[in-house]
Amino acid sequence: MIRYATAAEVEAALGRAMTCAEATWFQYSATMPDYWLWWHTAFVFLVFYTLTPLPLALLEHLAPAVALKYKLQPRVRLSPAALLHCYRDSARLVLLVMSPCLIVFYPIVKVMGIIRTGLPLPSIWEIAPQLVVYHFVEDYLSYWIHRLLHTKWAYNNIHHVHHEFRAPAGFAASHSHWAEVLILAIPTFVGPAVVPCHVTTHLLWFSVRVMEAAETHCGYDFPFSPTKLIPFYGGAEYHDYHHYVGGHGQSNFSSIFTYCDFIYRTNKV
Repeated sequence: MIRYATAAEVEAALGRAMTCAEATWFQYSATMPDYWLWWHTAFVFLVFYTLTPLPLALLEHLAPAVALKYKLQPRVRLSPAALLHCYRDSARLVLLVMSPCLIVFYPIVKVMGIIRTGLPLPSIWEIAPQLVVYHFVEDYLSYWIHRLLHTKWAYNNIHHVHHEFRAPAGFAASHSHWAEVLILAIPTFVGPAVVPCHVTTHLLWFSVRVMEAAETHCGYDFPFSPTKLIPFYGGAEYHDYHHYVGGHGQSNFSSIFTYCDFIYRTNKV
């Protein structure tokens, strides 16, 4: 909630006119409690988890001649019913796990000032380095958690659920045991905890992370994908191999980049 009652008060405090984005944010959030702005995290997850894999899912079933030539495992195709079942169960599970986490962490976030909600909005020069830090923190922590999930006990009791899809699709990105959803959520929140940010940056980071997870699990390798221009980016082909090998595999653990696999000699391409 923004503590100023009018736009004039905001501009007087800023010492300048608000940008269009700031004026829009002021109109949207001026009277909205910070608690509800924090809960936008769940809304962002649901929207991007729903929309990101949808075009490929539709393309595969409506125009298979176009889609399947880029599919990494073309012999495996999930029916619309199977995709819908995966989406419904995964979205429900993540939201059920996320809800108590948002409730528990909000007082910590509020007291420590980790997430701010007011004005001014962050500039691109503030957002960009924060997102870089969040990516590397998340990727490094997730790498080691993922390796631990491939130990015998953790795989048999937790991680095997995620590997039920040997040829993954975008909706399978969040198809996991509830304990894995909880554990792997930690690296996503650590970055903003280490480098505090504006709530809009937090929501942007969360949306980007959901899209990246859907992309690496999409099961397609498009030669024209812009992600191929990102140095050390793993992508769908890299992670698809991890699913293809399954529980016995001890390679390609990275969630975003490949540097950890390269450093610790667990990369397989």
